Amino acid sequence: MIDFAPVWSQTRKLSEIGAGLSVADLRALTVEMIDTMQHLIIECEDTDVVFVPSDPVASDTFAADSSVVDLPWTLGHVIVHATASSEESAFLAVELARGVEFHGRSRSEVAWETVTTIAQVRQRLEESRRMRLASLEMWPDVPYTATREVDFLGDALDARGQFLLGLAHDDGHLTQIGEIARQAQAARA
Repeated sequence: MIDFAPVWSQTRKLSEIGAGLSVADLRALTVEMIDTMQHLIIECEDTDVVFVPSDPVASDTFAADSSVVDLPWTLGHVIVHATASSEESAFLAVELARGVEFHGRSRSEVAWETVTTIAQVRQRLEESRRMRLASLEMWPDVPYTATREVDFLGDALDARGQFLLGLAHDDGHLTQIGEIARQAQAARA
């Protein structure tokens, strides 16, 4: 797995990490990320998906409803959010790879409240894997590298950087996923 810590501490740009990566590398990183997420929830059960963990630093500044800004996220919520973000990055990366200038977001997110079973969580992860890998098949053999989106910590992201942004976002939720699973399993015990 790529260590994204230097990106978050702004000591290294995501575009620098992505510069040497091939489509095959992005495929392998995607498989590794989804496998890691699946491993984190391997012992989870249905009750763990809707378990509300203790999260004193919960803050969703993008919440549409101000009453849920400080609400801790359930496992279902985190998985739905993380997969939607990575899929958005993957589909924006396809356009950049094809030479299409960035023209706005491309986001679709399953309503997290509808994800109530571990089978749904696992299915959502596998669906996301399939969609992200399929998006890489839409890249031209020689992707455009001049087409960039300048909107991530002052970094001009090309297609590789944009795709990596989704994986970096996933990576940022791994500890949270593991902690929710841990707390839910402890509550069950």
